Amino acid sequence: MENNINNTNTMLFDKEAIQDQKVRVILEHVVKALDDKGYNAINQIVGYLISNDPAYISSHDGARRIIQRVTRDEIIEELVKSYLNKTDE
Repeated sequence: MENNINNTNTMLFDKEAIQDQKVRVILEHVVKALDDKGYNAINQIVGYLISNDPAYISSHDGARRIIQRVTRDEIIEELVKSYLNKTDE
């Protein structure tokens, strides 16, 4: 097996992009879990973000535990970025 150690291009590490992706994946998982249980995912997530009460998020499929891996600030930042990117199109 040949390694590409001689690659002359500098690799960039984008911590922010990785964090954004993490938040996105978590939100997608939580939305699916809430939908599976018949909840309105938007209402439940808004309730969680306003109150910081994890009881708004179902424990189905680990959603409550998973959403607490990121801060509310990180979630709000990702939602705003996503919204602004869509309105620019």
